Amino acid sequence: MADKPLPTITDENRPFWEATRHGELRLQRCRQCDRYRYPIAASCPRCLSLDAEWAAVSGRGRVFSYVVFHQVYHQAFKDDVPYNVVLVRLDEGPFMFSNVVGVGNEQLRCDMPVTVVFERVTDEVTLPRFRPEDNR
Repeated sequence: MADKPLPTITDENRPFWEATRHGELRLQRCRQCDRYRYPIAASCPRCLSLDAEWAAVSGRGRVFSYVVFHQVYHQAFKDDVPYNVVLVRLDEGPFMFSNVVGVGNEQLRCDMPVTVVFERVTDEVTLPRFRPEDNR
């Protein structure tokens, strides 16, 4: 998978990627109103505060929407077709694009409960993926 496009790690997003390397999902949380946000931003979208911290989240959520790609749009993914891209609404509120693993694409459903798993891709990049959660 190392030949696929990977995220660029910057000073701003480094805490997120360091956490995933350690098997933890961390998001920015506003210290003024406690709102979690993803993707990262300089200010809180609710109260506009610039005061934020990186906080661990549960990694649980539900599939809000999904698509299954049957056509090759990037050569690095040609062996993966068909593959899914999901929009997960985390229990803490933010939405996150990812993939659901461990289940066939035909089994994907909106509102499916999922939990995060981590896929180590390189020494620097570990990607958050999601798997179905049975008992929720």
